[in-house]
Amino acid sequence: MDHFNLRNGELYAEDVPMARIAAEVGTPVYIYSRATFERHAAAFRDGLKDCPRVHLAYAIKANPNLAVLRLMANAGYGADVVSGGELERALAAGMPAKDIVFSGVGKTRQELAQGLDRGIGQFNLELEAEGVALSEIAAARGQRAPCVLRVNPDVDAGTHAKISTGKAENKFGVAIADAPAIYARLAALPGLDLRGVASHIGSQLLSVAPMEATYHRIGQLVADLRAAGHAVTRVDLGGGLGVAYRAEDRPVWPDEYGAMVARVTRDWDVELMFEPGRVIAGNAGVLLTKVIWVKPSPANPWVIVDAAMNDLARPALYDAWHDFVAVKPSGERFVANIAGPVCESGDTFAKARDIDLVKEGDLAIFRTAGAYGATMASTYNSRALVPEVMVDGDRYAVVAERISPKTIMDEERVPEWL
Repeated sequence: MDHFNLRNGELYAEDVPMARIAAEVGTPVYIYSRATFERHAAAFRDGLKDCPRVHLAYAIKANPNLAVLRLMANAGYGADVVSGGELERALAAGMPAKDIVFSGVGKTRQELAQGLDRGIGQFNLELEAEGVALSEIAAARGQRAPCVLRVNPDVDAGTHAKISTGKAENKFGVAIADAPAIYARLAALPGLDLRGVASHIGSQLLSVAPMEATYHRIGQLVADLRAAGHAVTRVDLGGGLGVAYRAEDRPVWPDEYGAMVARVTRDWDVELMFEPGRVIAGNAGVLLTKVIWVKPSPANPWVIVDAAMNDLARPALYDAWHDFVAVKPSGERFVANIAGPVCESGDTFAKARDIDLVKEGDLAIFRTAGAYGATMASTYNSRALVPEVMVDGDRYAVVAERISPKTIMDEERVPEWL
């Protein structure tokens, strides 16, 4: 459930008319609902109520806005980061270093040292060489780095190929068959405090079946590691729960997921770690846009809006679906294509879509844009970087300014020899 609803024929964000935000901030603009973020954060935590020891780390990559991160920190979440920049954002938002998990397949030695400097709670090692490097850095400082080994369970998550991370051919983790030998070698190194294992098979998962299959494999690995004499006190189960982008999508509810986790892991005797992102942020945000033109076409008319692929990249990257809804719907509908002004055929949000009838100057939103929206934005075609707004009841604040092409250009330099 979200807080973007019609009132007297007009879309509101909580208690703020979207037309007001368009008039005062301009379009395109991302709009986030504080109440929705907080509701989803609480629902995910409540879903895991039957798991005795739980650590929650919000996946910053989903939406790294500092206001969003402060909300998550206030809700008791730590952070799952995949870069040194995300690490600094988590700390700036008030997330304790001990509650930060550093994931990612390409951590540099500088980022490993940065994590040690900041005293983070866990490194998720993606390959043996990374563990060796972390050992060397930590031992040279007289430190022990808390870490777990990420394993690849070779499970098909049933999601889009570009957001699948748990199949053998994906770049993440070590093969589960190789994990016991790698774990043993890493556990023997100075400077490492190897505490367990991690796994994450993909994003936008709409079934518990692949997750349950993964967890059974991880449970067997934990038993094998303990039989070999290793201590295992943590298991990181990642994130990946999906959201409803289409009316027919049936996402896994947190209580359904939590019941499965509690059942499968009841004998593990570990601290379970989770990194939800999309399931919390996805429906907590929309992208508000304005119709520039409705262009006739031999097949379906083209609705040209002022939002573009540089503002919301998912449709161009993944053929992703986002519902398109008029801010003041008339009740009439038509079949149209929806596209932005960027000079790429890929800057198309939908084709032959049955949508609210709109005309030049009308406002509309792309729903379910709170995750992997503004965070993936660019300035392609020398367009402004899209702003972000947070709504709280009947008030709102701009939480990320629109960055103009001139501001961006001012950071560029032409050498004197040109």
